[in-house]
This record gives sequence, C-alpha cells and structure tokens, in this order.
Amino acid sequence: MARRFSSIAFVASDTPEAHEAQVRLQQRYGSVPAETADVLVALGGDGLMLQTLHRFMGTAKPIYGMNRGSVGFLMNEFSEDDLIERLEAAHRSVVHPLLMIAETKDGVRHQARAINDVYMLRQTYQAARLRITIDGKVRMAELVADGILVATPAGSTAYNFSANGPILPLNAPLLALTPLSAFRPRRWRGALLPDYARIAIDILESDKRPVSAVADHTEFRSVTHVDIVMDRSLDLVMLHDPGHSLDERILSEQFGY
Repeated sequence: MARRFSSIAFVASDTPEAHEAQVRLQQRYGSVPAETADVLVALGGDGLMLQTLHRFMGTAKPIYGMNRGSVGFLMNEFSEDDLIERLEAAHRSVVHPLLMIAETKDGVRHQARAINDVYMLRQTYQAARLRITIDGKVRMAELVADGILVATPAGSTAYNFSANGPILPLNAPLLALTPLSAFRPRRWRGALLPDYARIAIDILESDKRPVSAVADHTEFRSVTHVDIVMDRSLDLVMLHDPGHSLDERILSEQFGY
C-alpha cells in the first residue's frame, strides 16, 4: 500500500536537544529539503511549531511536531522509533490564520497574520482607550484597559486563557474577544464572536496613550486603527497522533488535565 508521505524534511529549534534529535532522525529516516518534502517534522516546542506554520504558510504542507522544547501543547510526544508508522496514522487538524491590518500614526498600513492571536497592548504607563466595532457597528464606544486580544480556537489556550478568556474547541466557528486588565467597563469579560466577524479597533488618544498591535510574533508600534478578520484562503495543517489530536488537547485543558 502506498505511503501517505514519501519524503520527509526535519526542522529543529535552536537547542542542543532539538539539534541532536534532528541529526539522529535524519540519519535513520533520510531527509529532503523542506521546500520539496511531503511532510515536515518539527522538533522543538510550540514556538517552533508557530514559526514553521508561518514559514510555510500558503503551501498547505502538513507539519508533525515532536516535543523537544519547554512547551509542547501543539506537539506530539518525542520518540525516534516508528516515525513512518506514526506519520501514516496521524490525524489532520486544519486551522486558518487571522489577518491583521494595522495603521500606524504615520499613515502607513501594515499587514501580518496570526495563528494564535492578535492583540493591542499599551506602550506606556497609561491605560489604552479603545473603540470596538464589529461588522461596521460600534459595540463599545470606549474600553479603558491594558489592551484587547482576539484569539482563534487554536490560540485560545495561550495568552487568551492567561487573560481569563474562554477555551474554544478547535472546530468551533468562533473567535474570543478578551480584554486585558479592563478598567472600564470594570465587569466586562469579553465576547464570543462568529469567526466570520470583521473586527475593527480604533485607538483613542493615540498620541497621549500609544498602543502596539501584535500578530503572533510580529509587532507594530504606535497604531491608530486595526482591522482583524479570519483568512479562510489559507489552510494550516498540523498532524497529531491518534488520541492526542488538538481537539482532544483543548477538551482536556478545559477539565484541568
């Protein structure tokens, strides 16, 4: 029977453990350049998985992560044995990134994509003042807070969860809109939005209260307006061992184990 993947490329984070694992696995299973591989095996933590997803965004290459880092929510357990069999049996998780378009005070518009989250964060000691518009309708005329965050289901267990935002099942057609240390309205805990919603954030008093906008690891400072929407034109494919899918991990996280 034909294999799902006939060629493998290995990528590793910049740690001795990940590099040593890469050398041993390449010797054992062979490797090809990442650009021509059928599947990528990423050796590191969640940071490497995000970097690899960004690096190959638009190619739809499946990525199978093995944990050789400090955090491995998106990764499978590491083992040098039976890699071919594990790849053949792996389940696919398909996610879409957020597209962020941020305008800075010099009038320049910047674009970046995020797999986990997009957030605005105050740059100084003064709280940010933000206006929130959803699908063209102002839903909150003023939020005074450290900032605000928009998380995908895949990213809902990261910064969003730390900010007391909800954990979303991977297949939920939702986005989490979560305030960061809200001062006013004091009791507002955020909102769940359909994943087709178009979110716009205006930064009020942007000169006095500067705000940065971040899409995963890409930051733009002194923004005045930010648009956020899910980019359904891009499929990002992760592979997970049976019984350890991203759906299962997110569900387990909600029950505290």
